[in-house]
Amino acid sequence: MKHFYNTLFIHKRFFYALATIAILFVVGFFAPVFFEISKVLLFVLIILTLVDIFILYKTKNAITVERYLPERLSNGDENKITLELKNNYPFEAHLSLIEELPFQFQKRDFFFDQKLKSQQQKTIYSNVSPKERGVYLFGHVNVYANSPLQLATKKYILSEEKELKCYPSFLKLRDFNIQAFNNSTISYGTKKVRRIGHSLEFEQIKEYVAGDDFRTVNWKASAKRNQLMVNQYIEEKSQTVYAIIDKGRAMQMQFNGLSLLDYAVNATLAISNIILRKQDKAGMLSFSTKLEDWVVAERRNSQMSLISEALHTIKTNFSESDFGTLYAVVKRKITHRSLLILFTNFETIDALNRQLPYLRALAKNHLVLVVFFKNTELDTLINAKAETIQEVYDTIIAEKFMYEKKQIVNELKKYGIQSVLTKPEDLTGDTINKYLELKSRGIF
Repeated sequence: MKHFYNTLFIHKRFFYALATIAILFVVGFFAPVFFEISKVLLFVLIILTLVDIFILYKTKNAITVERYLPERLSNGDENKITLELKNNYPFEAHLSLIEELPFQFQKRDFFFDQKLKSQQQKTIYSNVSPKERGVYLFGHVNVYANSPLQLATKKYILSEEKELKCYPSFLKLRDFNIQAFNNSTISYGTKKVRRIGHSLEFEQIKEYVAGDDFRTVNWKASAKRNQLMVNQYIEEKSQTVYAIIDKGRAMQMQFNGLSLLDYAVNATLAISNIILRKQDKAGMLSFSTKLEDWVVAERRNSQMSLISEALHTIKTNFSESDFGTLYAVVKRKITHRSLLILFTNFETIDALNRQLPYLRALAKNHLVLVVFFKNTELDTLINAKAETIQEVYDTIIAEKFMYEKKQIVNELKKYGIQSVLTKPEDLTGDTINKYLELKSRGIF
């Protein structure tokens, strides 16, 4: 009985009909014939409502919903949700669906109105775009069913609650892989060292010369040429690459709903995948007041899973970053020359100068690549037509800040520190391209 009361609702059409009958009752005081009509209509309304309730509750499991969620969510990307509805009523049902989405989406309009004929199935597709990492709780699917009479409504609470973890953007890994390994970028990539013997990549068939390994003899080619021919290989030299994520105050700024920190996290996952695909060793760490989330650079099969889990759990209170601690720990733990990709942000040349001694110290033993962000809001101010004195002033200030960003690039270059100045949305692609460029030039 409790279930009955919790799931039964009166449709608004019932109240419209009841209001009409009430008006007829009032009119009946002046015209008695309307009084009699109103009593008959009230009786009919009550009977039809009871019939409506009966047919709604007569069929068990009259409405079924299957919800298909991804195994995990990809931060900043469109994630597909699929709902499959079926009407088991012997009549056409009017359905209203309300999905209990996680509170992080702040979406209260996830509402669908559907009409399904008897035994009809329908699939509904929708997308959600998370803007922060963490755990997302998907609640039940609430379905409000009405018969063609639409006097009463039965509520169905369907689908189980499910928690999903939101990981750094992994849905675009395939796209970045294609970009990194397509024909246009084939000249970049693995640093190759020619050697005699077995290696990872086949290069060509050549004539045998004294000293060549007999194990590399290509017997088919030798038979065709009537002389000994051997396979020549190219060795891929494995390099060590660490992605270092600044979790300090400078990374708190947001663009398009994502913080600079999350842009850096997404880029780290993508660049780590490319590094491993290029047969290099990938690792990562994060820091603010201390170093955290350390993943030692390796080339093992499980490395991407380790990096993904570490990136997923990154937390910070956006305190001031301590580059001195970063230098001390890196000097102690990373003993051989590596490529250090530092994701951070410098808004002014003064901000750089405070940390420059530590960056120069790191650059003595490692190749340092500083990746920082363009302020796209400044572009809007610079390109806008200034009509007032205040707008002119704002434009000048914006141009000054943009100039300082370029100064930072030149200052880093002066000390042999590589840099990438990029828009947040272009961060991943530009970082990958820079890594491939450095590798093709054999700088590290």
